[in-house]
Amino acid sequence: MGQNQSDDGEEVELSQIHALFTAFMKKCPSGALHLHEFRNLFGVKSSSEEEALYMETIFRSFDTNRDNVIDFMEFVAAVQLVLRGKLEDRLKWTFKVYDRDDNGKLDRYEVKQIIRIIYKIKKINTDMSPDEICDRIFELVDQNKDGQISLTEFMDGAQRDLWIMDILKPEVNAGAWFKEHWKPDP
Repeated sequence: MGQNQSDDGEEVELSQIHALFTAFMKKCPSGALHLHEFRNLFGVKSSSEEEALYMETIFRSFDTNRDNVIDFMEFVAAVQLVLRGKLEDRLKWTFKVYDRDDNGKLDRYEVKQIIRIIYKIKKINTDMSPDEICDRIFELVDQNKDGQISLTEFMDGAQRDLWIMDILKPEVNAGAWFKEHWKPDP
């Protein structure tokens, strides 16, 4: 298949598609994964409106035809991205998830919301407030100082600074979850 692999070297092989389809149909007999099933599969019990919206945004990023379900082809594309996608593709996807108003830029409000949600999900304690973290991200990433982070600035900043990469990576560890829950039957 020849593309660069993700950090752990996992990939979805053509020979695994049949087993993946069988597993998908067992978990989603209708052939469609709905938002509530998506949340349940990832074990996310949204305790806040922000977390619920975050999971919905991730779900919608995989629902490429916007029909409010993830069908098998969208599922395979999602699996391919999280297990095998190049860093550049995963960063583009992350940016798309965070760009809630879909204008191609991240503003301070979007970044603060993401920081609050990620910290709540990760249960991280820090001596920096979300405002301070947001300010630091903008200092490091907003190269043209226009108060917004473009896709290019986001990708450059995340690749240049490990702190930025760690702070901004989505906390839904889909790759590890997939490996644990979607093993083909022997």
